[in-house]
Amino acid sequence: MNPQAWLHELGRGGVIKASHAIEKIVCSVGTDKHSDIRLKGRGVAPVHAQLRVGARGIQIEAVAGERLVINGRRADNRELQQNDEIDLGSVRLRFEMRVASPRRSAPTPSPATGQRIRSTLDALASFSESLAGTYKIDDLLETMLDNIIDVTDASRGVVMLLVEGKPQVKAARESGGKMSRSNMQISDSIVAKVIETRQPEIVSDALNSEFQAARSVMDYKLCSVLCVPLLVRGELLGVIYLGNDNVVNLFSREALDVATVFAVQASMVLRNAILIRELQLSNESLTQQIERMNFGSLIGASPSMRAIFKKIDKVAKTDVSVLIEGETGTGKELVAAEVHRRSPRASGPFVVINCGAIPENLLESELFGHVRGAFTGAVATRDGKFQQADGGTLFLDELGEMPLNLQVKLLRVLEDRMVTRIGEGTAVAIDIRVVAATNRVLAESVKEGSFREDLFYRLNVVRLELAPLRERGDDVHLLARYFLKRSADEMGANVAGFSEDAMRAMRLHRWPGNIRELENRIKKAVIFCDTDTLTAEDMDLGELKDDRILKLNEAKERYALTYVEKILDLNGGNRTKTASDLGVDVRTIFRYLEKSRDDE
Repeated sequence: MNPQAWLHELGRGGVIKASHAIEKIVCSVGTDKHSDIRLKGRGVAPVHAQLRVGARGIQIEAVAGERLVINGRRADNRELQQNDEIDLGSVRLRFEMRVASPRRSAPTPSPATGQRIRSTLDALASFSESLAGTYKIDDLLETMLDNIIDVTDASRGVVMLLVEGKPQVKAARESGGKMSRSNMQISDSIVAKVIETRQPEIVSDALNSEFQAARSVMDYKLCSVLCVPLLVRGELLGVIYLGNDNVVNLFSREALDVATVFAVQASMVLRNAILIRELQLSNESLTQQIERMNFGSLIGASPSMRAIFKKIDKVAKTDVSVLIEGETGTGKELVAAEVHRRSPRASGPFVVINCGAIPENLLESELFGHVRGAFTGAVATRDGKFQQADGGTLFLDELGEMPLNLQVKLLRVLEDRMVTRIGEGTAVAIDIRVVAATNRVLAESVKEGSFREDLFYRLNVVRLELAPLRERGDDVHLLARYFLKRSADEMGANVAGFSEDAMRAMRLHRWPGNIRELENRIKKAVIFCDTDTLTAEDMDLGELKDDRILKLNEAKERYALTYVEKILDLNGGNRTKTASDLGVDVRTIFRYLEKSRDDE
């Protein structure tokens, strides 16, 4: 009777969505593409669990501290029973074992053969158990060598991994422990052949083989050699080299089969260990990169942001008023907070008020405070934002939305550094620095009459203009990685990066909501993503429009058309004046207009 086992992936109502056969003695389960049983779901790690087939049944165990729930209870290690339900993150699995009759009976092994098989299986089970949860590459390689040397009767072994296509020794062991460099006798020609053919090689007597002319064989007087490749899904990681210099014909075909099985099991774990290490190094590099690109709480490497950082560093040391202009979502409050943090007032309060979010009848009270009974609802005396910010910084967000009558009072406070609460006759001195921000161009608001000119010049001592995200180049990728890491950490999600289409889509997207939009899209994508990589679809970026690379002449022509349309609009559609302003013939204007109609 041959046992057959499956893990059924369950959907809503317990309906089986997919079935995964357990076909190996040791099976890895996770989201990694190299996993034997690959799953997709939130909270599932690249290598989440491991299945081990033993004489008594099938054992499941969590890997590297990952959460494993069986039948509603936490269980990090357990022998599976029929119809057990296992939860790995958001994925639910059901275990099933069947017994099927074979078409013909297998021959009964002799007691000696059976004992050898049992010994090998026990060694393999012990080996697999020792690999569980081992992701330190050095420890893994030494464990692998110790086990293979033991079961093949080799006197020493070496693991060589390919680094930029060339084999390099990463571990060396003798039957008694670590191997000294002086005893590291390896046939380069045998290793080269295994790497080239990707097939194992047994040499019974190296001095009388096809390798006898090799210098390494002659110098070391090699006898028995066994060399097997470390392969994972067609990828060659390196080789295991086993040797004995005292005995010829040591390694049998059976020893080769055993070493190959060990190599297969170890290769999978080794590949995962390498991937984890690469991810760790990538994360470390990203963290260092972000730290280098950080300016306090601000992140950016574009020329416009570096210019902002330089201005902040200089203006923060002074007490002058600062006006921050930029589109909604560009991070104006973060800039204001950084000005405060780097100023001599850093130990004082940083008080924020959004002038556009508070009704006009309440804004005055919020700014200047009131005394009890000053108006209906004033049941207690209350300090306004100006007094709350005494000794620190007051940040007036969305200043362009402030009504004109309050602008007059604001100007007076800024000039006198005195504030009078509503309903109170005496003024109180305040010591504050004012930083204001707006998504409007205040100079244009002054021309329109919606903002006082004298207040504008009072606040506009130093102006910081934040570029929209679409104009900040690769900053979008830097910010995206930062938000991804933060969101994944907050939610405990196993999302490590972005696909190529996502990176490209982010670069081409116009980001009307700027940094705030980017952060929200990533946060939403992390919640609903079923893999460890965010795609453009996950971020709702949709299909890419006009993403082809243009020839330089075509790009110039497109820009010229856009500019002509802009100047024409400023001139109220007057083509003659537009031609004069641009220094071209009016026929040129007509040509661009015709092209615009053709494009439509």
